[in-house]
Amino acid sequence: MRTSWLALALFAAATVAQGDEITADSLVEDARAEVTDIDQEALRELIANEPDHVLIDVRSHQEIELGGGQIRSHLTLNIPRGELEFRIPGAVSDKDTPIVVYSDENRRSALAAQTLQRMGYTNVHNYAGGFPEWKEAELPLYVLDKALDSFLYDMPQEVTDGVWSAIGATQPSTYENSGHNNNLSFIITDDGVVVMNAGDNYLLAQSLHQEIKKRTDQPVKYVVLENAQGHAMLGMTYWQEQGATVIAHEDAAREIEQNGQRSLEGAPNRTRDKAFLTELGTPDKIFEDRVDLDMGGETIEVLYLGPAHAPGDIALWAPDRKTLITGDLAFHERMLPIFEYTDTAGWIETWDKLEAIEADYIIPGHGGPVTDFEQLRKYTRDYLVFLREEVQEILDTGGTLNDAYNIDQSAYRHLDTYDELHRQNAGRVFRTMEFEDF
Repeated sequence: MRTSWLALALFAAATVAQGDEITADSLVEDARAEVTDIDQEALRELIANEPDHVLIDVRSHQEIELGGGQIRSHLTLNIPRGELEFRIPGAVSDKDTPIVVYSDENRRSALAAQTLQRMGYTNVHNYAGGFPEWKEAELPLYVLDKALDSFLYDMPQEVTDGVWSAIGATQPSTYENSGHNNNLSFIITDDGVVVMNAGDNYLLAQSLHQEIKKRTDQPVKYVVLENAQGHAMLGMTYWQEQGATVIAHEDAAREIEQNGQRSLEGAPNRTRDKAFLTELGTPDKIFEDRVDLDMGGETIEVLYLGPAHAPGDIALWAPDRKTLITGDLAFHERMLPIFEYTDTAGWIETWDKLEAIEADYIIPGHGGPVTDFEQLRKYTRDYLVFLREEVQEILDTGGTLNDAYNIDQSAYRHLDTYDELHRQNAGRVFRTMEFEDF
């Protein structure tokens, strides 16, 4: 044993004497020599054409938030360099998966790519340009919070004269986006303001109101809840304190009464201390089919068109402005979620009534501020039809729930939340359609 230790000591001394001391720079140089780089153009092609790829951002969470976000991809994982060896087996199990690693500079990413290769991953590339190069080229980003000085994820944008929308994150509710992961819209009239959605919490509602007051002296008279989900209704008590009337469909009001407390209790799990002051409220005005709001010479219509994504889904239609705010009746940019209470067959029928409205400006429930029915139809109605047809074929041939989970939905893989939702959606449609004919 003494001889072995002596030999190791002599070897180490000889190595240092020969100038081969291990340093951070030498480790990075060795890693760069072992890994294959990918440039910006090739990475763009990979994101567009390779549905099974994974991007791994090895920066810290704080770096991502302060640096302006992450490279946008259907699946971008944040696994800091110090956690990579421990988390990658659970995050990417198939070792032939195309993986691109990046950081702020070509150092940690090279070391991470080298580590993945040594762990047996066979298709690893290092994006040497890193996040700064991608951001400078103004290529697509996923941003944790676009408005760092506000509870809002992003500031309101003007859609048309007097119509504004604060576009929420397309990712799930998080502490960073303060629960603002749907669109919070408002219409300024000569007789007050109509707001679509109360917001996920009291402080978020307050932040939206602060922005409204920067744009008009008119009071908020009405707040319309697109449905009974937390991000639509948990902020209602703030608006009621300001004197606004909160409006909901009877199905949404019933859902709030039955399950609202559960939603309230789950809020701190998502937004922690940002749920401060949030309490469960009760809508002031409950309707069955429609409500017409007389707003100083123009009428704004609150419409229930039929069953869809969630109980009590409604749309807001301002005919004088040719503006339609769809709420959760329409999705794009992110995959729509299907819940146990979602009526996919009814949603398809309701869609035809929605699209019959002749709107020039359409604000969806999630995603960019203005789009058209062609885009919304593709990622809402057509997706529902596709999924139901695929499930029906499985049922007709005696297939199982596992077959539904494996439906090829790769045509929708570019949508945000695809990885979180596509299998869940297929499974829920299968379990519903099993009993539709009984």
